[in-house]
Formats: sequence, structure tokens, C-alpha cells
Amino acid sequence: MRAVFVRDLRLAIRAGGGFGLGLAFFLIVVVLVPFGVGPEREVLARIAPGILWVAALLAALLSLDRLFALDWEDGSLPLLATAPLPLEGVALAKAGAHWVTTGLPLTLAAPALGVLLNLPGPAFGPLTLSLALGTPALSAIGAFGAALTVGLRRGGLLLSLLVLPLYVPVLIFGAEAARRAAEGLPYATPVLMLAGLALGSLALMPFAAAVALRVNLR
Repeated sequence: MRAVFVRDLRLAIRAGGGFGLGLAFFLIVVVLVPFGVGPEREVLARIAPGILWVAALLAALLSLDRLFALDWEDGSLPLLATAPLPLEGVALAKAGAHWVTTGLPLTLAAPALGVLLNLPGPAFGPLTLSLALGTPALSAIGAFGAALTVGLRRGGLLLSLLVLPLYVPVLIFGAEAARRAAEGLPYATPVLMLAGLALGSLALMPFAAAVALRVNLR
């Protein structure tokens, strides 16, 4: 698993795997929002949690189609399927590499970009916490979607259609936690629900991804 994880990190950094692409998209969306909704500070403060979460979700979606595509194209995916490491471990390692190269930079950049949207001060910590808990779930669910569509033509479009409905609960609880914190309300419940979704996704999605990979490799 460590070898697969390190290999995917190297591919993401130097082989066009999408490193930095999600962060650039995240920045562009946040910068464009004030041009679309106006510069009113009150309006920006009210919509900031939702905008930041939607932008992070879409940014995480950008590089998902390449999660297994590179291995499919160079013929290494069948070799991974016959390796001593179970496919569940391969899927988990790839989801972890995707989170390190996409979800983690988004989580670290969110507070700085929140300043651009006039995010209230009490919401910065809960926003970062919600992204730290929610982005691993996005990567795990995305690994399942990528496994379903590997080898398909225009698989990226189908991947988006399959994954986005599964992302909705994570988006709801993540944005709700930041919104409640911004309004001075208790936010422990959505954070706990988000943690449950993350743990459930990390526990179940690698097995679902492995089943999908086995079906596509037959």
C-alpha cells in the first residue's frame, strides 16, 4: 500500500495527475463569486460557507477520472489486480494519495480564501475542521466512482453524474457546520455526522471500488 501511495503521489506531481489543478480551480471560483453576487459584505458573509464547500467539492472532482485511468492506460491495473496486495488496499491507497494532493491543499487554503468572502471569524476553525473531515470522504467516494468508470470513453462525464449525488450528504453537513459556527450556533451535530460519513466511506468504499475494478477487468 505504501508503494502504491508513493507512486500515485509522484504521478500527481510530475505526470499530469492533477496536483495543483484543484487548488487553482478552488481559487478561481472563490475569486469569481463576488463578481457574480456583488461586493456586499453581508451577502458574501452569509453565502461564504456554502460557496467554499461547493468550490472544494467541485475542485476535488476534477482529478478523479485519472485515479485509475493512468494504470489502465499503461497496463499496470491488471498487474495490481494479481499482486499480493488486495484491490481493496489499492483503492484505499489511491484514495489517500488523492486526498493528500487535492483534499489537504483545499483544506489548508480554505481559511485564506474565506477572507475574500468575508467569512465571519468564528467560522474559520469549524470550516477547516469540516473540510478536514469531509474531504477524505470525497476521495473515498470518488475512488468508487473512478473504479466504476475506468476504461470507458468519456468516463469523466459519467463519473461526475455518478459521484455528485453521493457527495450531497457530505456537502450538506460540511456547509451546515460552517454556517452554524458563523451564526454563533452549536455545530457539534453536523461535525459528528460528517465524521461518521467520513469513517463509513473509508470503511466501505474501498471494498465497493475493488468489486467494480474486478468487474471491469473481466
